[in-house]
Amino acid sequence: MPYWLMKSEPDELSIHDLQRLGKTRWDGVRNYQARNFLRAMRPGDQFFFYHSSCPQPGIAGIGRIDGEVYPDPTALDPQSHYHDPKASPEKNPWSALDVAFVEAFAEVLPLQHLKNNPLLAELALVQRGSRLSVMPVGEKEWTAILAMR
Repeated sequence: MPYWLMKSEPDELSIHDLQRLGKTRWDGVRNYQARNFLRAMRPGDQFFFYHSSCPQPGIAGIGRIDGEVYPDPTALDPQSHYHDPKASPEKNPWSALDVAFVEAFAEVLPLQHLKNNPLLAELALVQRGSRLSVMPVGEKEWTAILAMR
């Protein structure tokens, strides 16, 4: 089973929001490579929920992909800050999918701790210049991160 890491700013959607909701739409991805990773996800795949652009960035828990990918409706909504004026109902280049809550960690695993773990040296998240909001995680890295919580 493939594993993933998905980033969200906690003031927009946090692991605790997902816990409260149970399930929600993951949308607003506006990078083509991240979008392609999103399109590669399948129902049942699990992902680390990463809090970004906050005082304590890091992995906050685990979620699960809860359906097939579909066109991102926020691209068509002029009121959304994810609106894409070039998108149309016939040609929407952006994708979204539904995600479900699995687990919230007792404490966020800080980015610095992830960077200090030699087992995670190949993880895209800890490599310089990696800013993708959606990325794959290898089984070895998945296991190493789970052991850190």
